[in-house]
Amino acid sequence: MESKRMRIRKLEEGLWLLDDAGDSTCYVLAGTERAMVIDTVNGEENLLDIVRTLTDLPLVVVNTHGHCDHIYGNVFFDEAWLHPADHDLAAAHFAMREGDAPVPCPLRPLSIGQRFDLGGEEVEIVGLPGHTPGSIGVLDRRRRLLFSGDGLNPHIWMQLEESLPVEDLRDTIVALKAAQGGAFDRLLTGHARDYTPAALLDDMLRGCEELLRGEGASDAPYHWFGGVCRQHRYDDCPDHVIVYREEHLR
Repeated sequence: MESKRMRIRKLEEGLWLLDDAGDSTCYVLAGTERAMVIDTVNGEENLLDIVRTLTDLPLVVVNTHGHCDHIYGNVFFDEAWLHPADHDLAAAHFAMREGDAPVPCPLRPLSIGQRFDLGGEEVEIVGLPGHTPGSIGVLDRRRRLLFSGDGLNPHIWMQLEESLPVEDLRDTIVALKAAQGGAFDRLLTGHARDYTPAALLDDMLRGCEELLRGEGASDAPYHWFGGVCRQHRYDDCPDHVIVYREEHLR
């Protein structure tokens, strides 16, 4: 299948990064018996047909959270797994579509600690609440890799109506480091072009703690489609920021 939007990159054996026109990223992770599709991007092209150019294995579809740029491609699949805390959010985003839009597939309730055996490749669901209440990650211990969606993203949006307070993001990072921090060295995020070192967690944690101590007085404004909020830069990279609203600091 020829795609006008999708740029496919094989990262390693059995793992592909699919970049949807620079808007968002999904992944195909193949075992010997099944393959997992992690997020389904924007739904502008038939993602199932694209995935079938990579593998003919039975598919498991997992959404890392309920935002439109990670779930709209669900319409091409029979079912998808999503944490129940984001089911209403996903429904709201599908309701925003105009015209004769395809009907989304049924959602199955994803639970923290749930494991999927793909055949020689077992992955585990970890909780990453913050960006949204139901944000999750997919942990591949064999590859020492965490697929983090937007829950742990170098440029993380915490200003949304559905986003939790920055304190919750701080607690998420602390809990993840304590429980699974020794299980992964790399991240693949929901808008990645390549791997991100897991050391990012320490930098993000420092940024959260700075904000919670009230050290954001000089933070620059952040302009987005919902208006103007603020951005807190937490390391030397200009794009590594926590975007937030004052009311999300407590």
